[in-house]
Amino acid sequence: MDKITSSAITAALVLLLAAPAGAQPAQRPPIEEIVVTATRIEKPLDRVPAAITVINQEDIQLGRQQLALDESLSRVPGVYMQNRFNFAQDLRVSIRGFGARANFGIRGIKILVDGIPETLPDGQGSVDSIDLGAASQIEVLRGPSSSLWGNASGGVISVTSELAPDEPFTEVRVTAGEYDYQKLQFKAGGAGDTLGYLFSLSDSSYDGYRAQSRAENTQLTGRLNFDLGRDREFLTVLNYTDQPISDDPGAITAADVAANPRQARDVNVAFDAGEFLEQSRIGFVYSMPIGERHAISARNYYAWRDFGNKLPFAAGGIVELDRFFAGGGMSYTYSAMWAGRPNQLIVGIDLDHQDDDRMRFDNNLGTQGALSFDQNETVRSRGVFVQNDLTLTDTIDLSFGVRVDNIEFDVTDRFLGDGDDSGSVKLDDVSPMFGIVVALADNLNLYGTYSTAFETPTTTEFNRPDGSGGFNTSLEPQFATNFEVGLRGRIADRHFYEIAVFSIEVDDELIPFEVPSSPGRDFFANAGQSTRNGVELSMRANPTDRLRATLSYTYADFEYDRFVEGAQNDFSGNTIPGIADEVLFGELMYRHERGWYAALDILHTGEQFANNANTVVDDGYTVANLRLGLEKELDSMTISPFLGINNLSDETYIANIRINSFAGRFFEPAPGSNAYAGVTVSFRRR
Repeated sequence: MDKITSSAITAALVLLLAAPAGAQPAQRPPIEEIVVTATRIEKPLDRVPAAITVINQEDIQLGRQQLALDESLSRVPGVYMQNRFNFAQDLRVSIRGFGARANFGIRGIKILVDGIPETLPDGQGSVDSIDLGAASQIEVLRGPSSSLWGNASGGVISVTSELAPDEPFTEVRVTAGEYDYQKLQFKAGGAGDTLGYLFSLSDSSYDGYRAQSRAENTQLTGRLNFDLGRDREFLTVLNYTDQPISDDPGAITAADVAANPRQARDVNVAFDAGEFLEQSRIGFVYSMPIGERHAISARNYYAWRDFGNKLPFAAGGIVELDRFFAGGGMSYTYSAMWAGRPNQLIVGIDLDHQDDDRMRFDNNLGTQGALSFDQNETVRSRGVFVQNDLTLTDTIDLSFGVRVDNIEFDVTDRFLGDGDDSGSVKLDDVSPMFGIVVALADNLNLYGTYSTAFETPTTTEFNRPDGSGGFNTSLEPQFATNFEVGLRGRIADRHFYEIAVFSIEVDDELIPFEVPSSPGRDFFANAGQSTRNGVELSMRANPTDRLRATLSYTYADFEYDRFVEGAQNDFSGNTIPGIADEVLFGELMYRHERGWYAALDILHTGEQFANNANTVVDDGYTVANLRLGLEKELDSMTISPFLGINNLSDETYIANIRINSFAGRFFEPAPGSNAYAGVTVSFRRR
């Protein structure tokens, strides 16, 4: 254990043991009604005809290392995450299999932050600019949702930043951990008569468990709420992310894992594989009522992203990307009676634009060589949607909607030495949905849903395996149809449970593969047809005012119905790789009346295959994590030391599988048992 980590853990233990008894924290209340917004129309969670999970600020921030989003999302059934320790590849998130194909970035899932999309018009998303230390709520809508959000909406992750507090405050948080993990965060916020604000500035660094896995990140996040009177609101959100170092250790073979799991792939070290990025984003959301029945909402955002990537091969192995993306949208809501029953209608439009200047250079063992690729890529997305919620009777709600999307890809080839590969592709889709909620009792609701999703290849997935520019014209979008039935209920207002059973048919599923000339780089093909059947269970219980239990379970039976690759490879009937067949999560959290808290969570994942042929399998793992801390109020100051231990049992497991990798390089090992510690100090002006 390094010196700074040892000192930080010792200091945290001293603070935990020495802090005097003081003001007692409020007891945990019964489970309150939760209102969700990821459905476009605000409604109570109990009345949503879809599987949706809401994660609160305590589960996101309290005593967390805040290394990656999976720390809080692991409790969500149907969500499977890998790759938290490789920041060059980003966290790999899948919801009911959507997103599993991505070896870097996030595919098939719509990411929103304060209503502003982090998912590009082409369907590629990222979470590297999300400040976990300033997030107050995360909504996860599971299952196809293109009728709401268009392209790449196999699921939705909607993050809400902390709201401006009534009492002005400043806060400092210091965290240190093994593998030279260090994070410093400063937050400040407050509210006046017309303006509320919250700003967060953080700086983190991490040397990583494996060689060639360093990462550094600086973030500035801000939220300004303007009260314009007469229920009119104007929100401004901003974010700046500077990630100058994100090394990529690469995937290694099973033999390499057995010999030394901390090693990086040799060519990744030789070619200095990794990435850097710098991103600035600003967004605006305006909402106002028009009388008692009408309301309008408008959003507008702009983002600039400079990105560089070194891949572990020579020809075209260095990527430079200058990206600008912007967009906006408007919605109109009408709330009234229809046929004597309450009804809410929303009509809207989304317009988004993406402009990428992409160049490739030869990678001469980490040094930039000759230009080999130069093109401009633009993506324009237009979507019009209608959603309607009708309270048919006192016990039955009906929801139905439709969205029409048009997406246009254009490429202008500026590297003409190998010919002009300029071109364009236009893709259209109509996405309907229908849902019903039936109240079987006061605290028991049954729902059923039919929904769809479509997903275009991204600009990088359109790349041609022969290395030339333009589009791989053989690629088609994938389409999904979802049938789902669920049961959602409460017991004595203290315990909440949800059961969802679904079947999804996917046509032209997008599948990654590698070629020998570009190891570590993904290309894509369409599978014929696949089916995803699954069961998701979740429960939150408060046996006492101070004890909380969380349990979730996912069973996934995902397979190719029809998939023939080339002349000889028939994968029909095989399991779709990159998704665990079972995932079980459990957490027990206790809060003492003097401010102590302790949380123990356990995550078990079943086996998953690494390739379409199902010849390589990872057996899964079981990992336990522990958090301990104290929240103590001392006049206007609150001091909160905390201590955490990841992987308590020192389990040996694989953190990420690179699907269909070349030459058996499928595995990215995870660290063994490791600890972190820190302290948060807050000052409030009362």
